[in-house]
Amino acid sequence: MKNQADLLKADERIDQLYSNDVRLIQSPSCFAFSLDAVLLADFVRPNRRRQLRIVDLCAGNAAVGLFLHNKLGGQFTEVELQTRIADMARRSIALNGLTDRYRVLNLDIADVFSAIPKDSADIVLCNPPYFPVTEKSQKNPNQYLAIARHELKTNLAMVAQQMSGLLKMNGHGYLVHRPDRLTEILTVLQQQRLVPKRLRFIYPKPGRDANMVLIEAIKDGKPGGLKVVPPLIVNDEAGNYRPEVRKLLYGKD
Repeated sequence: MKNQADLLKADERIDQLYSNDVRLIQSPSCFAFSLDAVLLADFVRPNRRRQLRIVDLCAGNAAVGLFLHNKLGGQFTEVELQTRIADMARRSIALNGLTDRYRVLNLDIADVFSAIPKDSADIVLCNPPYFPVTEKSQKNPNQYLAIARHELKTNLAMVAQQMSGLLKMNGHGYLVHRPDRLTEILTVLQQQRLVPKRLRFIYPKPGRDANMVLIEAIKDGKPGGLKVVPPLIVNDEAGNYRPEVRKLLYGKD
């Protein structure tokens, strides 16, 4: 692994996901991974084939991809639009000693086929911006965060189109999003030949509505057969992480 001090720039820190010993370069002023990235990585089915080709769209600092380095075999391509964050992804990959398996493309996902052939990926991941842009949208004044959270530079339709275009037939796509857009999400996925096969709802506390949904889809999969797997409740009544979440974050209950 690279020396930490050599890889850090001003206004950056190194955080660690202890459960799988991954370190990430982050900046409080532009980007830090959150629980949705951890949950998306956990939702992905294990597959350690060395020939796998995995693409992570809207990759940020490569958090989701790096969290999967032991769970998935093969080669990862991290696609991130924002130059500073793509640079953090490259240095995070070096920090973890994984430059032989990961590459970063500083690229708009609309242009992804300029660098990755169509129908070439076994798995495509995406933790996309959640919020559509309207006249009433309250966008974060921080440009980095606004682009990460709002559909300013891409949108759900583009994510589904590019995910489908990248995947081989029967390839698996994984997405984390907001339950209040679920009807739209399922419709858009199916329009792009992505058949939803597994859902998991995430609840912030007991008695609260779900605030995240994890989705697995198969390109050109057989219709039907959708499974809704047991839900995850993140916090107990007192606001403390429940055992399953503590294990995902810290490697122990």
